[in-house]
Amino acid sequence: MKDVLIIGGGFAGVWSAAGAVRAARAAGAGDEVRVTLVDGGDDMVIRPRLYEDAPGGMRVALDRVLGPIGVRRVTATVTGIDTEAHSVHAVGRAGEELDLVYDKLVLAAGSRLVRPAFPGARDVFDIDTLPAAAALDHHLRRLPDRAPAPGRYTAVVVGAGFTGVELATALGERLRGIAGAQGAAEDVRVVLVDLADVVGPELGPGPRPAILDAIDELKIERRLGRTVTSATREDVTLSDGEVIPAATVVWTAGMAASPLTAQIPGERDRLGRLRVDEHLRVVGVPDVYAAGDTALAAAEDGRTTTQSCQHALPMGKFAGHNVAADLLGTAPLPFTPDPYVTCLDLGPAGALFTEGWDRRIALTGPEAKELKQKINEVWIHPPVDDAEELLAQAGRFSNG
Repeated sequence: MKDVLIIGGGFAGVWSAAGAVRAARAAGAGDEVRVTLVDGGDDMVIRPRLYEDAPGGMRVALDRVLGPIGVRRVTATVTGIDTEAHSVHAVGRAGEELDLVYDKLVLAAGSRLVRPAFPGARDVFDIDTLPAAAALDHHLRRLPDRAPAPGRYTAVVVGAGFTGVELATALGERLRGIAGAQGAAEDVRVVLVDLADVVGPELGPGPRPAILDAIDELKIERRLGRTVTSATREDVTLSDGEVIPAATVVWTAGMAASPLTAQIPGERDRLGRLRVDEHLRVVGVPDVYAAGDTALAAAEDGRTTTQSCQHALPMGKFAGHNVAADLLGTAPLPFTPDPYVTCLDLGPAGALFTEGWDRRIALTGPEAKELKQKINEVWIHPPVDDAEELLAQAGRFSNG
């Protein structure tokens, strides 16, 4: 029996597990490969949806996805990786020490938000994890219980990148729904802050006019070329000295790969991602693969992959196929992502769909909104309680 061990229960990890099982069965060796997935939680979190209302439901039970295809699941937090000994150390939910061995390892531990360190940062919310997004949602729903004060229904979103724009454009509607019951809808205010002097600096100039139109339509204020220097539960102070009364401050700026990448003796980029070859093997590290936000892989047009669901899903499928192929001596598949696209939710102002790395606008308004909803609500959700469909999807390497 050969052991494939996958670290991480997100998109890349789940599809790595499904891909490995599918490839082993296709080679007639389903009984020769044992696939184990280790993750600290019981659910696959639909992380791209955590900016939405009621984020507590944005999850899928891992056992309903992986159980039907016979993947062994270990609920534990990985604390150490020894690539020479081919072993992983983890701590179980009850505090028990675990040592897991592997023949092939897939690191798909994802990424995490880089939290700020300014005074009052402990009072700042984020939507990086399900508990964090649920805490923000609970806080918003309890705002009417607070004594009336300036800033009670003001939200400051720090970071005007992809996540920050999606959250900021959604928050006004959420806050007005909450404040309206108290006759305070007019008090709602959303402020978007970024150290860059433009909105969505990493999104490029192509879609920016449409994003700015949506921000203006939704009456979102902008504070660009500035950042937060301190915060309390009642206000936030910006780097130019402006003090904004605000009961809600949300940090969305800065992502980095899982710190577990530092335990793999491979080359890493500035985000901590491990450089992988065309088959998603970590360069220079035998028997270790990486997928999703922990991996830096070549994409089309001389580009590299982004930390996104768009790349995590196919990377997982390719990595799963290739670890099984590596074990069984069958043909590996070079990672070939779909042409790059972006679909940005703009709340009540619709959405924006772009094509190519220069982000040429292809759809806007209701058409783009319908597409975004299909992506969020259907396409990125794995099938549950259906081994046949899960394995069929694991063999479709395109997101199209």
